[in-house]
Amino acid sequence: MIEINERFCKGCYICIFVCPKKVFEKSDKLNKKGIYPPIAKYPEKCSRCNLCVLQCPDQAISIE
Repeated sequence: MIEINERFCKGCYICIFVCPKKVFEKSDKLNKKGIYPPIAKYPEKCSRCNLCVLQCPDQAISIE
C-alpha cells in the first residue's frame, strides 16, 4: 500500500524520477495547493525499495 499525503507534497516529482519500477505518475487533477500531485498509478509494480520514501523531501510518501 503506497500512500501520498497531499498536505505535505509540494509537487517536486522526485518520486516519479527515482522509482525504478515507474510506479508514479503526475495526476491530472489539481489539489488544494494548486499542484498536480503524483499518484501511485501502478502500485502492483512496487518492489518496496523505499527510494521514493527516502528521497521525498517532505516525507509525504509511506509504504506499508
